[in-house]
Amino acid sequence: MAQKRRVETRLDAARRSARATVGDMKYPVALIPTEEGYSVSCPGLPGCWSQGATEEEALANIRDAIREYLEVAKDLAGERNLREVEISA
Repeated sequence: MAQKRRVETRLDAARRSARATVGDMKYPVALIPTEEGYSVSCPGLPGCWSQGATEEEALANIRDAIREYLEVAKDLAGERNLREVEISA
């Protein structure tokens, strides 16, 4: 059977590039001690919350939550003409 080759479009390249830069971004998070451990949210991403039994677990969980939040946001944006901007600290 012949293998199908996928032709990469500019949109595919942009999506790949966007995924590569997500790991390089930093987001402030609010870590709150609770009776069960820690609650953690990302104020810049409304509704992005997680928790964990330890501070380390809560931070690992919010990293996953932020990644998933951003992936869903990209999916909801669909094939609109998306651009990225770089912000200096």
